[in-house]
Parts: sequence; structure tokens; C-alpha cells
Amino acid sequence: MTLEDTYQRRTAANTAPLHQCRSGRLEGKVCLVTGAGSGIGQATARLFAREGATLAVADVDDSGAQATVAAISDAGGTAIREHLDVADEEQTIAAVASVVARFSRIDVLFNNAGISGVGDVVETAPELFDRVMAVNVRGVYLMCRAVVPTMIEQRSGAIINMSSSLAAIGVARRVSYAASKGAVLAMTRCMQVDLAPYGVRVNALLPGTILSPFVERYLAESYSDREEGLESIRRRQLTHDLGRPEDVAYAALYLASDEARFVMASGLVVDGGMTGAK
Repeated sequence: MTLEDTYQRRTAANTAPLHQCRSGRLEGKVCLVTGAGSGIGQATARLFAREGATLAVADVDDSGAQATVAAISDAGGTAIREHLDVADEEQTIAAVASVVARFSRIDVLFNNAGISGVGDVVETAPELFDRVMAVNVRGVYLMCRAVVPTMIEQRSGAIINMSSSLAAIGVARRVSYAASKGAVLAMTRCMQVDLAPYGVRVNALLPGTILSPFVERYLAESYSDREEGLESIRRRQLTHDLGRPEDVAYAALYLASDEARFVMASGLVVDGGMTGAK
């Protein structure tokens, strides 16, 4: 059984109707989640919906996004789909405008969309480096640039940017990816200084290795022996196992909720002890 098979089984098991498990931590909020067609983004969108939020599910993968919308709708929630390549300025502006036109506000932006990049500084071609930075860094910048005017007008909002534990430690052959996630963390802190006067909170998540299709692709790109690669990843974390998308989703829920009103410019680490034990 592959990691993706295991992930799909765990996701399928998480099908309780919203009214059976919601506590209303995001009641009345409109949340825009990028990269919500699979993995962490999908788990977060579904969790946010269970907590009472209205979801805008954005992804370049239309079928994945539609599956997320369908799961939320089938469970009694409200969600719409937006086709979105976060590296395309026109698409970011159009997606945000569509959400605002439909719901009149955006309370939470979760910049989750991202891609991997494997290779050391010599192996990493400039084209790959540029592509990783375009999606992982420019994409966060463009989405924030599109959403922030609405949040300033509202005098409220929460932005959650997806960084990584690799922003804090070095891992072999991850030059482009680590560079992008370090940039996201630095950008998060600077944006918070600018936006604090308007009641907008900006924070980042720093996950470790999470059981998801994203990691399955990373293993295929990075290791000739998948099981050897999987064991290498497990050894990096104190849990000796991979995290689940839901582990990161619950952290995102906290940052999105009013419970985190005093949390600003933070990088919340969710990595099974990988960085804390170094």
C-alpha cells in the first residue's frame, strides 16, 4: 500500500456530518484556501467547514477542488470552487473578486498551494528554482496582495502562509524548496508589521513531513528505493512517523480562529519534533 492509498483511506474515514462534530469556531467566516484539492489544503477546507465557515476552495486542479467542494456540500457545508494558479496575477485577482462578489468579505486566507523542488545547488536548474519561487513565494505575495485590500476595508482578517520546518533547518538536496519557505516566513513577519494597524493577523505554519500525495511525489523524485526514503524521513522526526494532513489542519484552524487574536507574526511548528530536538 502506498502513502497515497493510506492517505485516501484516512480521508474517507473522516466523513461525519458537520452537525455531529462542529463547535462553531469559524461560524460566519468566509475562508479562502489555496491548494485545497488534496492533502493539507483539502483536510483544512473540510475542517474549516465543520467549524461553521463558508469555503472558497481554490486549486489549479479542478477535479481535486470539485471533490473537496462535493465532500463539504455532502456533509451539509457551503463551498464554492475557484480555478486558480497562484503564480498568475490575473487569476489571483479574479478569484478574490469572485469570492468577494459572492460573499461580500474574506475573513481567512490560507496560502497553502505549493510545489516541491529536489536537488542541491548544482543539480537545481535555474528553471526549476524559478518555478518553485514563482509558486511558493510569488504565489503567496500575489494572493496576499489581492486579498489584503478587502481585509483592510473590513478592519479584520487572518492570513496563514504555508512555510516549512525547512525554513529553520538544513536538509539535503532541497535548496529551492527551503529557499522558498524561508522567504515565506520572512515575508509573513514583514507583512504583519504593515497590517497590524488594520486588525489583520499574519502567521505561518512550519510543518514537518506530512503523509500526503505531495510526499509520495517527493519520494519518487528523491529516492531510487521508496522504502529507504520513507525510513530516512521517519528518522528525522521524534515520532518516527509521518504527520497527517489533519495535524496541520488543526493548527491552521487555531490560527484562523478568534482564539488566536494575540498571535501575530508567528511561525507555528507542526513537525513531530524534527526541529525542536536539533
